[in-house]
Amino acid sequence: MIVEFPARLRGALFIPQGAGPHPGVVVIPDVWGLKPHYEQVAQKLAGAGYAALAIDLYTRGESPEAHGPQRVLEFIQALPDRQVLGDLQAAIDFLAAHPAVRGRSIGITGFCMGGMYALLAGCRCRGLSAAVAWYGMLRAAALDANKPEHVLDAIEDLGVPTLGLFGAEDALIPVDDVETLSARAARAGRSLEVVIYPGAGHAFNNDTRPDAFRPAASADAWQRLFAHFARHL
Repeated sequence: MIVEFPARLRGALFIPQGAGPHPGVVVIPDVWGLKPHYEQVAQKLAGAGYAALAIDLYTRGESPEAHGPQRVLEFIQALPDRQVLGDLQAAIDFLAAHPAVRGRSIGITGFCMGGMYALLAGCRCRGLSAAVAWYGMLRAAALDANKPEHVLDAIEDLGVPTLGLFGAEDALIPVDDVETLSARAARAGRSLEVVIYPGAGHAFNNDTRPDAFRPAASADAWQRLFAHFARHL
């Protein structure tokens, strides 16, 4: 069901069957927003016992479609991190207070741009107990008022156990950067597990994109996500 919460935000909330309260998970879509695929992701989490809120980050009129596929990275660069993290904090707080969740732990997961924000939320947001980032972008195109830090730098402040899922053939996220992410987290004593899938590229979980979808990598990643959340939520 579609729900609204403070700051004119909204999302698709899916609640597991059976008596609660249940642990909660905030789902952050990719740059193209709250499409049916991400409602299905939230439904899958609900089927596994998590109250899942797939957030719509574009309630103020933002439109990646207006930029077009060739300029999507410009759109991401222009999206203020502070605004998005504030929206994610509101989603975490809303879910934590919901009767289906109240008193249980909250996790967060995201994909592509959403994976980047899942990692940043693990460093900057309150009230989380675990995070899972699917092919989260690790570098901003440039540091400016909208993008004040790279994930690679923020990771030293990671505050929750986090699982990072990446493809070895991802044209947007070099394996060297993934390895740097892992090394920096380890050096800072942060809890980050990284998995890199050979033969998989960006969006390997997105079954609406036959060019990108890798069923074996997706299935393994979901097993790891459920194990991670079972341990920490």
